[in-house]
Amino acid sequence: MQTYRTNDQVTVLNDQLEVPGIGFLPVNAFVLHAREPVVVDTGLGLPDRDFVQTLSTVMDPAEVRWIWLTHPDRDHTGGLFALLEAAPHARLITTFLGAGLMSTERPLPLDRVYLLNPGQKLDVGDRTLHAFRPPLFDNPATVGFYDDHSRVCFSSDCFGAPLATAEFAGAGDAAEIPAADLLAGQLLWATIDSPWVHSVDTSRYLQTVQAMQAIDAEVMLSTHLPPVTQMGARLFDMLALAPGADPFVGPDQQALQAMLASFEPAVAAV
Repeated sequence: MQTYRTNDQVTVLNDQLEVPGIGFLPVNAFVLHAREPVVVDTGLGLPDRDFVQTLSTVMDPAEVRWIWLTHPDRDHTGGLFALLEAAPHARLITTFLGAGLMSTERPLPLDRVYLLNPGQKLDVGDRTLHAFRPPLFDNPATVGFYDDHSRVCFSSDCFGAPLATAEFAGAGDAAEIPAADLLAGQLLWATIDSPWVHSVDTSRYLQTVQAMQAIDAEVMLSTHLPPVTQMGARLFDMLALAPGADPFVGPDQQALQAMLASFEPAVAAV
């Protein structure tokens, strides 16, 4: 993992996964340096990752006051329980459904849970965080938020994209990625992560896109994309294209067998 500041308000904790045949998928968590510091998601749960150790290079984990879990998928919850131990005064922000889904893996300390629904607000000392549901999501417990002090929007999985190289996945700004490649990656991700977008009422879906665009954030942060500090309109143009994009069809068993065979050591010629 690497860490960097996207501005004086937010630190990005950047990780990535290589997905064979797809590309390099950024996996970001964030620290919002509010008066009551907020950690947004907790990274991957792979054995060689230590989220709390990485966080400690940015701030003392004991000073964390809020953990905003945008949704309880494994690429967002990897360091959650370790962080709850390291940050004894932190509250975990999720939804009723999110808490229920988490309890199927490991019970949450309910006295530390703070249930917050889309449309509600949270005061974190020097600013108000406005909860909302992003237009695209892969988990019904998804809740992003907008910080009205820094004008940063945290969109969870929305706007994500698998990228061609590890360097792009670790970039400090999405503007470093060629525009055509970024659009193709985002549309691919939209159809992988939110396949329902092909089946819903397009006009109602576009209302959610317009509502998010009306926030007029200066910085857009996604779990699965480098930070966006420019080209905001292009993000929303992409969302408008998603319902008409080609549906994603994943590899079948034959493709998997071919992939596995390519990993086997070549047999020396006799």
